[in-house]
Amino acid sequence: MNTIAEKPPLEKSEFEALADFRYQLRRFLRFSELLTRRHGITNLQYLLLLQVKGFPGREWANIGELAERLQAHQHGVVSLVSRCEKLGLVERQPGREDRRAVEVHLTAAGERLVARIAERHRQELKELEAVFPQVAGRLK
Repeated sequence: MNTIAEKPPLEKSEFEALADFRYQLRRFLRFSELLTRRHGITNLQYLLLLQVKGFPGREWANIGELAERLQAHQHGVVSLVSRCEKLGLVERQPGREDRRAVEVHLTAAGERLVARIAERHRQELKELEAVFPQVAGRLK
C-alpha cells in the first residue's frame, strides 16, 4: 500500500501530458511576447497594465500589490511603473487613505492599449480552450 510519501513514479503518458502542457503554455507566452512587441511595449509592461486594469474591486493598484501580482520585487515594479509613465500609459496618484502610498492608474492611452492587446489574448485563449482540458485529463 502506498503512503502519501510513496507516490508511484510518473508514467510515460503523464510526462507526455506535462510536456504538452508546457509546450502549449510556451506557445501562448511566445504569442503574447510578439503581440506586445508589435504594439511597442514589452510583455512585462503589458502585464503591469493588465494587473492595474484587472485588479479586483477597483481601477488602480499600489506598488506592493503590483509586486505581488507580478511576482517581482517592489523596486523593480517602481522602475517598471516609471517606464510606463514615460510612455504615457500610467500615472501615479497619492494614496486616498495614506498619502504616503502611491496608487497606479491607467491613462486613457493605457486603457486603450491594454484593451486592444487583451482582446487578442482572449481570441488566442479561445483557440487553445480545448487543448488544456485534454492535457489535464491525461494526468493521473
